[in-house]
Amino acid sequence: MGHEMSTPSDEHIPVLAQTLLEQISLPANAVMVDATVGYGGHSLLFGRNLGAQATILGLDVDEECVEKAGKNLSGLTCKVVLVRENFAKMEQIIAENGLKNADFVLADLGFCSGQMSNVERGLSFQKNMPLDMRLDSRLKTTAADIINRMAEKDLADLIFRFGQDRASRRIARFIVHHRKTAPITMTEQLAAIVCRALGQPAMGRRSKIHPATRTFQALRIAVNNELENIETFLEAAPRVLAPNGKIAVISFHSLEDKLVKENFKKNQLSGIYKILTKRPLTATDDEISQNPRARSAKLRIAQKT
Repeated sequence: MGHEMSTPSDEHIPVLAQTLLEQISLPANAVMVDATVGYGGHSLLFGRNLGAQATILGLDVDEECVEKAGKNLSGLTCKVVLVRENFAKMEQIIAENGLKNADFVLADLGFCSGQMSNVERGLSFQKNMPLDMRLDSRLKTTAADIINRMAEKDLADLIFRFGQDRASRRIARFIVHHRKTAPITMTEQLAAIVCRALGQPAMGRRSKIHPATRTFQALRIAVNNELENIETFLEAAPRVLAPNGKIAVISFHSLEDKLVKENFKKNQLSGIYKILTKRPLTATDDEISQNPRARSAKLRIAQKT
């Protein structure tokens, strides 16, 4: 698959980087799992302090991310192992690479601005793109498949559950009505249908959020099985962490944050974890002004007992 290399403006600025460095100090020979390595921003920050005995295992489903992370992390002294795989398979991949337990597991559940602007992916409605939304091109089902094939009630449930949009029934009805005439294949088409369903123009909006944002979020979560994968990853974490090892998760919307919060709480009640963040850590105004994506980021950290 040929990808245009993105311009530096696309580069992913690691979110809450400074906050993480203040909260987590690693031994020089640490094993770090960067479960969503992206372009390697977080790994680079931690990797600079790691010695030759240390290992960073970076996972990402996106081929382009793995490639870029490889270039960005090539100067580190520690061993860097990059695998194109979903973090739901973290446990298996740690074993396959003969690694002992991890001292630090990090997952940044956001995705790179480079992925957002990649026209092939169809994650954004700022540009007109094919309705794809697969972060892993090996997945079979695209957003267009769901939009054009799913029964109206199921579509409404999906938009309600994953997009938390109270107008989900109406949106689903408009989508189904529209696809009877012609399939919906492009992001702009879908965004326009959602705007019509909500009786809101895309421009001149009262709220900061585009009317189609929730529907797009719902589709992206469904296409990539995001919530199931997060649950699998969170369940595996205590088994891969070394005693006193830490897990840090950065989430970007309440569905993700709720899974992390409940998992940490459950593990704390079972005596497996000690939660280190009483409430989630968030970005400073300064960071948000430099990186607007950080606005909705929430960081939770727990330590294995």
